[in-house]
Amino acid sequence: MVQRVAIFGQSFYPETERYLIQLLDVLKANAIEAVIEEGYHELLQGEKSIKDLRALSTFSVLDESFDLFFTIGGDGTILSAAKFVKNLNIPIIGINTGRLGFLATVHRDEIKKSIEDILEGRYKVSERALLEVKTDPNKAELGDFCFALNDIAISRKETTSMITIETWLDDEFLNSYWSDGIIISTPTGSTGYSLSCGGPIVTPQTKSFIITPIAPHNLNARPLVIPDHLEIKLKISGREKQYSISLDSRLSSLNKDTIVRIKKADFKINLIWLHNDSFIKTLRKKLLWGQDKRN
Repeated sequence: MVQRVAIFGQSFYPETERYLIQLLDVLKANAIEAVIEEGYHELLQGEKSIKDLRALSTFSVLDESFDLFFTIGGDGTILSAAKFVKNLNIPIIGINTGRLGFLATVHRDEIKKSIEDILEGRYKVSERALLEVKTDPNKAELGDFCFALNDIAISRKETTSMITIETWLDDEFLNSYWSDGIIISTPTGSTGYSLSCGGPIVTPQTKSFIITPIAPHNLNARPLVIPDHLEIKLKISGREKQYSISLDSRLSSLNKDTIVRIKKADFKINLIWLHNDSFIKTLRKKLLWGQDKRN
């Protein structure tokens, strides 16, 4: 039984106000305690139309007392939510107020019905693998959450020169990518940055990772799907002293010749899907598959 839920958002716009109000009204009608992330709560302080906002408690970290985690925004908000949930196994539900949305599956015009279905247990849980990254020497400031739900991308920084990325799989040499960068993606992230760089779409339950070069100069370097039990080792070199690394939306810098090791995390993130939704259905809807008028 759901008794306590967390709510998180990264931005607030007038057109999204009514969606938050609908969520709070449904939770209140079902006697469920709503706790708002403190940064989001501060952002909402000026919105007088949200009743009893000051009476709502806030959180900065989560614990096992929470039953569900609601995000309001797009897929980027869910990616940021992962750093709060970590290994607590709290299911995440995304209310999609963004545009595309492969992860935030609750449509903004169906909030009341969708939330009621979820509270009554009419949903399914989709387990999603994460990437864990470590650096050697361990000097890169990657923050206290060195994991990514979508992808880890390494790219050139403040230069137009390409970089060289030597790549090993379980210490067996794979290739030297001469490119603008490289993306290591989970199946969840296969519909994100990797896809825009020519990578394949991979279904979420597939036990694999994707290596996608960014604008490679060696044209025979193609995206590669590998088993997710392999450790990926990268060594970055080039003309500049530093390079960029992003873990989902979190950006940091790497010094030249830093060794980056990427492997599957030892925990997963749980995303909630309504029973009438599926990854295949979402693909058809978001990518307009099957809508060619010639068919």
